[in-house]
Amino acid sequence: MEEIINKVANSGLVTIDLEELFPVGERVAFDIKPILIEELLLREKDFREFVKSHDWSQYKNKSIAVFCSSDAIIPRWAWMLLASAFEPFAKKIVFGNLETLEEALFHDLISSLDIETYRDQKVVIKGCSHKPVPVSAYLELTAKLRPIVKSIMYGEPCSTVPVYKRKEG
Repeated sequence: MEEIINKVANSGLVTIDLEELFPVGERVAFDIKPILIEELLLREKDFREFVKSHDWSQYKNKSIAVFCSSDAIIPRWAWMLLASAFEPFAKKIVFGNLETLEEALFHDLISSLDIETYRDQKVVIKGCSHKPVPVSAYLELTAKLRPIVKSIMYGEPCSTVPVYKRKEG
């Protein structure tokens, strides 16, 4: 009987699974619309009173997406006031929705990734995931790896789509 050879295992491919790197921690969407008068108008005195009296400790170690779901015009200082209130407790604060927050969390993760271990390697960025890995994470990781790797592929090691290959010479 002929020996079965695992060509994938012998290919020298290094796999990066962004799902395995998925940032842990609770994410919270904080909509300021309910704080506004008739959900449209920010009155400084009332807004400051809310910020002063709200229990911000409930956001301890959570990642927060701050936004307004109504078409209200919110002055920039109001966002700054919220950031100041969240800062002692929240792990991460972004302006935007939960999708924006997810992108920011992955940005931080990819920015801090030590890519030297991938130098001159053939890299497969795993494609299928059950967690909501944002498209921006694939884009950013590819841009970060391209200058140092031999090649980048997308998908599974047994079935990849070529993305980049360094020209030799």
